[in-house]
Amino acid sequence: MPVSCEYPDPVADTAVTWLGHAAFRIDTPGGKRIYVDPWLENPSCPEDEREPERVDLIALTHGHDDHVGQTVALAQQFDCPVIALVELRGWLATQGLPADPSLAGNKGGTISKDGIKVTFTDAKHSSSTFEDGRFLYLGEPAGLVIEVENGTTLYFAGDTCVFGDMALIGRIYGPDVAVLPIGGHYTMDPREAAVALELLGVGRCIPCHYGTFPVLTGTPEECRRLLTTSCEIVAPEPGGTVTV
Repeated sequence: MPVSCEYPDPVADTAVTWLGHAAFRIDTPGGKRIYVDPWLENPSCPEDEREPERVDLIALTHGHDDHVGQTVALAQQFDCPVIALVELRGWLATQGLPADPSLAGNKGGTISKDGIKVTFTDAKHSSSTFEDGRFLYLGEPAGLVIEVENGTTLYFAGDTCVFGDMALIGRIYGPDVAVLPIGGHYTMDPREAAVALELLGVGRCIPCHYGTFPVLTGTPEECRRLLTTSCEIVAPEPGGTVTV
């Protein structure tokens, strides 16, 4: 399937729009609009993307503020489901979202909602929020494998370093595209991302979690230079869309 950075008809294709940092909007072939880790107040998010006109589903990788972002406000505004790991989903229920065990999963499990399947995979990171002067544990982090109505599969690694079992993620789910952090410091850098792509065996990658702050120094160019596979690194500007 071709990849471009144009703005496609979401009915015919799966459109993945980078909103800066680790925030993404997915427009599915069935007309659903999914937000992943919607920190829409990040400094790279375009102004015209900060107030969505529609949200049908939100999926979260972990509980850090730069990933949960505006989840609670968006879910309340659009009355949309929020899918997350058990501990994080439970905490969100204390922040104003309705408790819904059907939306709270764990690694290896799949949650199906309105034709969209979200599967939790492993990730190596942490997950917490700062509350009442202390860090509150919000369960483990996760990656997400999102399968849309036509079977197109997207792997969002979330915040993580590279780990050997990424080979199993590639083997089991065969993602059409992998979304990987490359900034370094808090996540994998381009050197580790290149190895992750080798393990995943995926043909296309959208990099994220870079350039938001000075400490996130990794770049798509460096990742391309270090690649040992034929994977294509597709790096739109914030607000740009990749067709899958």
